[in-house]
Amino acid sequence: MATASFESGAAGGSGRSQALRAALARFAAKLGRSWPFLAFFVGFFLFWQYSIDWFGIPAYILPKPSEIVVKSAADFNRLLYYTYITGIETVLGYLAAVVIAVPLGLAIAFSSLLRRTIYPFFVSIEMTPKIAFAPLFISWLGFGLLPKVIIVFLVCFFPIVLNAILAFGSLPEELERFVRATGAGPLRSFLKVRLPAAMPQCFVGFKYAAINATVGATIAEFIGSDQGLGFYIQIVTGNMRPDLAFAGIFLLTLLGLTLFGIVTLIERLAVPWHISQRRRH
Repeated sequence: MATASFESGAAGGSGRSQALRAALARFAAKLGRSWPFLAFFVGFFLFWQYSIDWFGIPAYILPKPSEIVVKSAADFNRLLYYTYITGIETVLGYLAAVVIAVPLGLAIAFSSLLRRTIYPFFVSIEMTPKIAFAPLFISWLGFGLLPKVIIVFLVCFFPIVLNAILAFGSLPEELERFVRATGAGPLRSFLKVRLPAAMPQCFVGFKYAAINATVGATIAEFIGSDQGLGFYIQIVTGNMRPDLAFAGIFLLTLLGLTLFGIVTLIERLAVPWHISQRRRH
């Protein structure tokens, strides 16, 4: 029995070792495919670091990346708190847009009346710069969280709803006839055929909205706020501190990339069969 236990333990250890080696091999392969981006990223910041001295650019115009890191570390707690505030505004507005826009896009896609009334209205509103609404919401609702969430919602809502209308209304006629021929009911045909077929186009809207979500939050904070990264950038720029302004900009970029990365990961899990995901692998 001791021998059998030892052999099973050895087999388990060998299996874990093989799994670890396979994971490291996959990571090394991904890193190998990413080297052009990493090389460009490192080269860009090295050029930025040393070109300040080469061209004699004053620090109050363009600081070095090393100076940005040092100065932002001294103000780390405030930067972290303001990133949290802007992140809350971004996530709440984005989630509200997804929850409302997708069912509404589905309803418009299946209703000829809504397509003739609400759809043209949404297209016309999408052409209007959302920044124009920001002063109104802030004057109506104050400097709190709600007007920022509404601006983010507006920025994210229209790309999502317009792509959802296109996604749910563009099922190929041949596939629709095939579903009817199988005798599947409306609910089953929707869950098994129409919804999966619509998801890739829906994720186009989700990703486009994720790119612009932090833009909406920052613009709202520029216009009227007492906290958040947009407010922080505006204050430190007025105090002639471009090093801290760049720190806020980098954190905004990181926040947007994080949201976009989460949406991209969900897309990979939700539609792994789509050609865009198979080509990626």
